[in-house]
Amino acid sequence: MRENLDENAPNFTSNLPVPALKLLDCSLRVSVIPLSIATIWLTVTNKQDNISYGKLEFSNFMGLKYMVCISTISAAYAFLATMASWIRCLVTKAWLFFVSDQIVAYLMLTSGAAVMEMLSLAFNGDRTVSWSEACSSYGRFCSRMKVALVLHALALCSFIVLAVISAYRVFSMFEPPAVSHKEVDEERT
Repeated sequence: MRENLDENAPNFTSNLPVPALKLLDCSLRVSVIPLSIATIWLTVTNKQDNISYGKLEFSNFMGLKYMVCISTISAAYAFLATMASWIRCLVTKAWLFFVSDQIVAYLMLTSGAAVMEMLSLAFNGDRTVSWSEACSSYGRFCSRMKVALVLHALALCSFIVLAVISAYRVFSMFEPPAVSHKEVDEERT
């Protein structure tokens, strides 16, 4: 842990805007909740019927089910983490937020990538395997999925910033590695 061995040495941690950082952290966590809920709602209520090809629903696609599941997890975690950030005994467990933020950010990235690939195939098709594009027949379905993906990406961006903030909190507890004057002189020559 960080110890101030020299009383005259500057203490950089006391000059940091901790309340501002905590406010940013809390604001980002709170913003994830409506973004995730909107993503879930847009995805689950998305369906379109086509006379030629039949009915299309979100439950027909495993990638969309995965995104709904991960959005639910991220909203629940954001809510719990927001509540826990105000409980003093949990706030001192910076590593807990660090690991959790990393996991949720990676899960959101994987679910967003799955849906992005699905939408790419729906908009462009893949002629090498004889898949034609589907968005000309299911335009409303594709448009709603595009909006849901954008909302999911915004929530992901929030979690990326949260992961950086939690990493800063964890790693700022430790001193940087000491470098001897001999090593510095050797590097200069």
